[in-house]
Amino acid sequence: MAPAGTERGAGASRRKFYDRAFAIFGLLATFVGLITLSALILDLALDGADRLSAQFLSSFPSRFPEQAGILSAWVGTTLVMLVTASTAVPMGVAAGVYLEEYAPKNWLTALIEINIANLAGVPSIVYGLMALGLFVYQLRLGQSVLTAGLTLALLILPIVIVATRESVRAVPGSIHEAAYALGATKWQMVKDHVLPYSTGGILTGVIIALSRAIGETAPLITIGALTFIAFLPGSPVKAEFPFISFDWLMSPFTVMPIQMFNWVSRPQEEFHLNAAAAGLVLMLMTLVMNGLAIYLRYRFRKRIRW
Repeated sequence: MAPAGTERGAGASRRKFYDRAFAIFGLLATFVGLITLSALILDLALDGADRLSAQFLSSFPSRFPEQAGILSAWVGTTLVMLVTASTAVPMGVAAGVYLEEYAPKNWLTALIEINIANLAGVPSIVYGLMALGLFVYQLRLGQSVLTAGLTLALLILPIVIVATRESVRAVPGSIHEAAYALGATKWQMVKDHVLPYSTGGILTGVIIALSRAIGETAPLITIGALTFIAFLPGSPVKAEFPFISFDWLMSPFTVMPIQMFNWVSRPQEEFHLNAAAAGLVLMLMTLVMNGLAIYLRYRFRKRIRW
């Protein structure tokens, strides 16, 4: 029988081995992600960097590849994502907070939670079919920016709800108890403690959700997004009272992924280079959007003192 000191030494060595093995595995996994992203950006840059210019960004699509641009595509993507974020984020956060803090713990709530989790895995084309019947035919919103934004909002809503619930659940119970002990109501506890402390996690979920939405093509093609647009939606600012217009919400649209798909499907090699340049711009838009969310998350996390 081995002495007790020898067994403790062998156990400590085994735990250190597992610790180092997991650290190496995590490092390799991180490198795989970085190498994949770097290879993707490098491949797009080699093909499309020469096409990037002010003329490419400020021109409408054309049947001549050297004259074609992405003005209507990147403006459409920006407007659609604006509608998507302004719809899905407030609704998703409110639903997540309600389910975690207010909803009774019974079979109905459990059924709703299971279905929300399942909705996060539904193929995007199904959302497109639902939006075609609901927004286009029933509500008669047409093939508009509003329809596209609402469709993508439905697509990412389950992700925002699940991320919000997990972030709210991570707030220590002692924070809740301390707030109640000081006489705070439930709304005051949620507003002053739960939401500020969980904002970092919620923004992480929002980043993932919006990153998925900006690259979606199938649901937008299903609702009738155009592949060739030589005009822009109306300006939201008017010279006459009330100085604000929402006509742009009902305008036809196209987005960057659809423009890229249109160019890639053509036989001319020059259009393929245009698609690679558009991919670089789309990647840059995603990084800027995520960078803003990461900056906000960093600012909120600096305020946490527990």
